[in-house]
Amino acid sequence: MSKNSFFKRFTQWEYWPSYMFYLPNIPYAFYLALKTGNFTFYSIINPSIKSSGNGTESKFKTLQLIPEVYQPKSIYVSALRSFEDILIALHKNGIDYPVIAKPDVGFRGMLVKKIKNDAELKEYLAMYTIPLIIQEFVNLPNECGVFYYRKPGAEVGSINSLTFKNFLHVEGNGVSTLEELVIFSNRAKHYKKKLAEKHVDRWQKIIPKGERVILSDIGNHSQGTQFINANHLINDQLIHSFDRINKEINGWYYGRLDIKYKDWEQLQKGQDLKILEINGILAEPTHIYDSYHMSYLEALKTIRSHWRIAADIAKEQMKMGVKPKKFLVFWKEILWLTDYVKKIKALNKV
Repeated sequence: MSKNSFFKRFTQWEYWPSYMFYLPNIPYAFYLALKTGNFTFYSIINPSIKSSGNGTESKFKTLQLIPEVYQPKSIYVSALRSFEDILIALHKNGIDYPVIAKPDVGFRGMLVKKIKNDAELKEYLAMYTIPLIIQEFVNLPNECGVFYYRKPGAEVGSINSLTFKNFLHVEGNGVSTLEELVIFSNRAKHYKKKLAEKHVDRWQKIIPKGERVILSDIGNHSQGTQFINANHLINDQLIHSFDRINKEINGWYYGRLDIKYKDWEQLQKGQDLKILEINGILAEPTHIYDSYHMSYLEALKTIRSHWRIAADIAKEQMKMGVKPKKFLVFWKEILWLTDYVKKIKALNKV
């Protein structure tokens, strides 16, 4: 990485490691625990998701909560699997290439990959012998994150984060190679090494003038996607549509939906969209990563405001007699997750 690139990552906080957004807020998390009277209050916010979505939940099981009309075609792949059986399952479920492969337990885009054929799928499965999801690649042009919450018993909820995703790309000028375009790009240059491996066939080729090259079509910040704060577009129609969707997802009250959609008009109506994932208590209001429209201190404040909402929902659940998970049980899950993340990161370096 060049000195300029390193300096850019150091000064532009959207590139900072995730703990920089959470360590400063730990005292507030303790305050909320004391206020609610329970250190695992967040485990009851989303009753239909394991521990409300603390990162240990199965993404495949969570996907099954989504109404079929919004659900992408997906199959679960166990750690013990036969390649032939997987191909049969894909065919049976009407899933054609390209597909998205990702860990059944995972977050922040770890090991998520778009796969174009049998050979790539076989190679991916050989590298990552963990439970996986293989999902159809949803061919809708836009992607966003919608952070929604609703108190149990309330008829109307709220959306307090809307994030549009601008996929990492460059535009050809008829003179420069793809490598040169990446180096010249203020954003893409941070991911040069990974992009060189991914686009090896075109890396040294000149890109025609005006041609838009999508460098990564996975909507994760960790893979270069730019998150754009679109909170100013939140309106009553959008909230009403997601009230309806939320009530069709039993036992989910708080978190972020990652969505592919046709256009803004259809998104407002809750139509022509697919929900790629439901994220629970670990969900981030991803608009905070729009460092052009929010300061670092504002991002920290936004995280605290979301945690406060989570605590309010938990208190409502406790009033209804729902008991939080025992601390030791929850702690064992966190320890398991810590070991699992280490394993995933090790695989990612293979």
